[in-house]
Amino acid sequence: LQLSLPARKVMSICRIARLLQLRPPVPAGAIFTASRRALSGDEWGRGAGKGGGAGGSIREAGGTFGKMEAAREEEYFRRLQNEQLSKLKEHLEDEVDHHENEIVRHLEAIQRHKSRMQDLSQKEQEGKKKDD
Repeated sequence: LQLSLPARKVMSICRIARLLQLRPPVPAGAIFTASRRALSGDEWGRGAGKGGGAGGSIREAGGTFGKMEAAREEEYFRRLQNEQLSKLKEHLEDEVDHHENEIVRHLEAIQRHKSRMQDLSQKEQEGKKKDD
């Protein structure tokens, strides 16, 4: 793509693109927060907690099976959070690509309109010369 834009405009567009790449949109910790689920006392899966639901009959019984169930649950939510983060990252990359394509499309439109304006100015000058 060859565009004959003034160097100052090209530099400002490059700066904008660089700034967009350097700034993360939102810190990941602000979107997803790790929460402690069904923690009763000081151990996972120790038994029924003090607030809300019991967490299921296996959890309520406590012991090794309760701890194992708590570990599986945490693993599930950790995996779910990682999937959400990867989908968010992919979506943001698509958005950046789209906006970069829009910048190129708009620059081409600007160039096209400027050339039309020059053509009209030349035709106007030729028309004035013929009238004289």
